[in-house]
Amino acid sequence: MLKKHIKLILKDSEILSEKKFNNIASEADKKNKNILNHLIDKKIISSSLFYKIAADYFNLPFTNLKNKNLSRDALFAIPEATATAHQIIAFNKNKDYIKLATTEPTNLEIFEFIKKKTGLEPKIYLTTPDNIKESIKIYHKNLKEEFGEMEEETEINLKPGEKTEKKLKKLAELPTAKIIDTLLEHAAYQDASDIHIEPEEKKLIVRYRVDGVLHDVVTLAKNLHSGIVARIKILSNLKIDEHQMPQDGRFKMHNKKSKISCRVSIIPTFNGEKIVIRLLNESAQILNLSQIGMQKEELKKVEHNIKKSYGEILVTGPTGSGKTTTLYTILNILNQPEVNISTIEDPIEYHIDRVNQTQVNPKIGFTFAKGLRSLLRQDPDILMVGEIRDKETAEIATHASMTGHIILSTLHTNDTVTTISRLNNLGIPSFLITNNINIIIAQRLVRRICPNCIQSYEINKETTKELNSLFNIKKIMKTMKKKDIISSEKKEMSSLRFYKGKGCAQCNNTGYKGRVGIYEILENSEEISDLILQKANEDDIKDKAKEQGMTTLIEDAFIKARNGITTLEEVMRATQE
Repeated sequence: MLKKHIKLILKDSEILSEKKFNNIASEADKKNKNILNHLIDKKIISSSLFYKIAADYFNLPFTNLKNKNLSRDALFAIPEATATAHQIIAFNKNKDYIKLATTEPTNLEIFEFIKKKTGLEPKIYLTTPDNIKESIKIYHKNLKEEFGEMEEETEINLKPGEKTEKKLKKLAELPTAKIIDTLLEHAAYQDASDIHIEPEEKKLIVRYRVDGVLHDVVTLAKNLHSGIVARIKILSNLKIDEHQMPQDGRFKMHNKKSKISCRVSIIPTFNGEKIVIRLLNESAQILNLSQIGMQKEELKKVEHNIKKSYGEILVTGPTGSGKTTTLYTILNILNQPEVNISTIEDPIEYHIDRVNQTQVNPKIGFTFAKGLRSLLRQDPDILMVGEIRDKETAEIATHASMTGHIILSTLHTNDTVTTISRLNNLGIPSFLITNNINIIIAQRLVRRICPNCIQSYEINKETTKELNSLFNIKKIMKTMKKKDIISSEKKEMSSLRFYKGKGCAQCNNTGYKGRVGIYEILENSEEISDLILQKANEDDIKDKAKEQGMTTLIEDAFIKARNGITTLEEVMRATQE
């Protein structure tokens, strides 16, 4: 939408004066940002409110596409490329008219084009960019239909003496190129983090990991396997005639809105080579601590400790628990012109402006320890070490934190207290731990309930019995009462209302949309330090931390379930080791 229209809409609705709008527009120009996005980011107006006001301004009806079952017949009346380029969705039609939802009501040329193309009279509605984005995903819902035309024989007739490598290159040029492009594009639209291409005896199974859970997407003919493997090897610059050894590579894919880095792992299995592609959206915006799921009390602890001039901030949890995202979020807060920030990572997942990011390379002996030692000669204020895996890295990180550096890193432990034991096992004396650790953050990821189909319910007796067998419900209820989540700790769990997603088009009928962190944050204190120096057991340290206000992982998960952020099923899945 043009800046002049945005200005008039906000002025007429008395949300912003002309002077204030001009000041904010100047800010946006300096940051090279779209003015409307800048207004939304600053929370001056929400996207939905702006487009509702804009609908009144243009004398058009507003529609929320999330509440509608879109007619595929209407949707496909406009090609996906046109819908994406012009931010327009056809959501219903009959023999006389076609209903169009758009964010650009002044784009009269596209309305006229659609009228000529369909022979139907356009009825224009205003909607939000998020509505358009979610609706465009429907173009990619049914992969089976797209692949039906591609699953054809891929026989290659070699000329006498023609090499195997040439055959593989020919295979890579067949419909496999289109298959891979379609898989990648579909995965990006579904916000998948990984693509698994798994050969079986007579078929090829493709699965996506979405919100941490694998889902079958499509089954392909086995005869496509060789071509797909060859094509991905060529894209990743790997040896196409090597089939007995694992190989790792990477490539990038681009579309109009994002740049995605694809990390490839290929490994030989009994039925052929299995491929896993990790998708990393380099255009993704780094979130703040609140957006990743930290509650107010936890936020205060983290914000207080990251302002210190030295010490270690450790994030812990299993693989795939969001540790790197938390570190990047903290780095983004610390990233100011007056400090020098350097990182040593494996791999570099996202690029951050003004941060010097370095990747380990075991093939040439460039490890976390060597990288960290080198970075200490680069006059750093803040250092991020991707992971503390060994004694050498742990010692260098600890000594660096003693000499006036902020060190951020991760470990693989189950909770905050076991991190202390892990550091002891790596040879770090207790007195150094107490002097240098500022804060330890343990975390897991749980799936968010889809906001478009959320519904409440009361848990039954069987679920109550299962929860009582798995958790200390009395302690959990006590914590929820203390945090004003419930009115009385004496309430029965079965009397509380919880939430789940019914399943809808927006969440692909899973009931979940996105993920959020659950956290346990141990802040170092004089009493905690005394217990560590006394070699107190883990339970005593945890009890003292809880006495000082620490919320455990399980308690935070139950609070989020009670508040309608996640489900009890996710709580059980994420917290049971």
